[in-house]
Amino acid sequence: MIKITDKAKEKLIELKEKEGHPASYNLRVAVKGGGCSGLMYDLHFDGEVSDKDEVFEDKGIKILVDKKSLLYLLGTTLDYSDGLNGKGFQFINPNASRTCGCGESFAV
Repeated sequence: MIKITDKAKEKLIELKEKEGHPASYNLRVAVKGGGCSGLMYDLHFDGEVSDKDEVFEDKGIKILVDKKSLLYLLGTTLDYSDGLNGKGFQFINPNASRTCGCGESFAV
C-alpha cells in the first residue's frame, strides 16, 4: 500500500485542477530505471487503468501502481515539501537502501 500525507493530497488536488485533468484521472506512481542511484520515481495523472495495475486509495486519492513497480513501492509514503531546503514531492520509501541528493532516484 502507498500512503499520501495531507500536504501531498492538497498539492495533488491543486495540480490536477491546474493541469485540467478530468475527475476520472487517478495518480499513477511508477518506478523506472535511471537517475544517479539506478531507479527513479515517475509520478503523473492517468485516465487508464490496466489489468496489470494495483489500485489503492488513501485520503480520497486513487493511486495506480503497475505490479512491477509495486515491489519497490510497498510501504512508501508520498509527501510534499515547500520548505527552504527544497520544494516538491518526496517519497519516503522504506525499501530504499540509498537515495540521491535530489530525492528523485534510489537504490534497493
